[in-house]
This record gives sequence, structure tokens and C-alpha cells, in this order.
Amino acid sequence: MDMKLEIVVVPVSVVDQAKDFYKSLGWRLDADVATDEKFRVVQLTPPGSPASIIFGTGVTSQAPGSAQGLHLIVDDIEVAHKELKSLGAEVSEVFHDAGGIFHHAGTNGRVSGPDPDRNSYGSFLSFSDPDGNGWLLQEVTTRLPGRIDEAATTFSSVDDLSSALRRAAAAHGEHEARIGKEDPDWPAWYAAYMVSEQSGTGRPA
Repeated sequence: MDMKLEIVVVPVSVVDQAKDFYKSLGWRLDADVATDEKFRVVQLTPPGSPASIIFGTGVTSQAPGSAQGLHLIVDDIEVAHKELKSLGAEVSEVFHDAGGIFHHAGTNGRVSGPDPDRNSYGSFLSFSDPDGNGWLLQEVTTRLPGRIDEAATTFSSVDDLSSALRRAAAAHGEHEARIGKEDPDWPAWYAAYMVSEQSGTGRPA
């Protein structure tokens, strides 16, 4: 049986303030429903995400601001940094971890700048909502093997697909330089590259 993560509950103190904040980041408002003054549910979804967040009144007993380490995946951490700043979010600088694996809790072990080799999974930035709920953006361009079913590869938005096409174009240029001629079947090469990049399988020669 598939079990797909659908909702993350984010504890907030002032519902409308949180709603305005997440909407200002370009998150889609899916629902805002109240049965009475004691129960209200607001749901929003980040661009391109299959999972959503909810918050409201009477939704959770967690203390406002206690949700930490919530991750959003992007394919270009520096572009994401510029976009969030332009939308008014107070974001950290782009960083990588001193140990080179994931990141430490809090701000321990942070090294300024993206991963030196721009390895997938290695670059981050952080921001918080008005209550202090902590979010991290992580740059992922190539998935670990087995993370995504090759037969179920998908692109969640136009931006996601266009970024993948740009990376495939750059890699295809290197491919043509290696073989010393133009590749007449470049659409098939692009497709194989994009699927293998997302699923973590072997890339085309």
C-alpha cells in the first residue's frame, strides 16, 4: 500500500498573520474553513509540492513555533535565495555543512556558501515564519539511486521541467564534444538524461 505524505501541521499563534506570510511566498491557498470560533483550518501548498501545510485554531496542541527542520527541495539554491528575498522573507545566506553530510541542528557547523562541488543534497538556506517555525531549503538536482521509481518520473511544474531541460542541454553539449559529432537523436538523449537524473539511475553515455 502506498503511503504518501499529504499534510504537515504547523503550529501558529495568529492564524491570519501566518496565512498572509505563506501567501506572500507564493504558496497556494487551498482552504480556509471554520466551523465556529474555536475551530478553523487553513491549508496552503508550496509551489510544485505534492504535500501541503495546515494550521489554524484548535488544530494542534503543539506550541506555536515548535515545528523545526521542515524541508523544501529546490533545484537551484541561489535562485531560490533571490526569489525568497524578493518576496520579503528574511532568509539566511546559502550554506553547506562543515561535515559535508546533511546539516547539523540549529546553526552549528554552517559554512558560508553552497557546497564547493555543488553536490546534490549539499547546499541549504533557512528562514522562519512569524512564529519561528523553521524551514530549510535544500538543493537537490540528482536523486540518490532508488529514491524515485524510474517508471514514475514526473516534473511537478513548468519551472521544474525547464530547469531539467537546461541541465540536460548542458550535459548534451558535453556529450557531443566527447563523441565528436552532432547527435541526431538528441530528444531521446535528453529524455534518458532527465529520467536518470531524477531517479538516480545511470546516465546515458
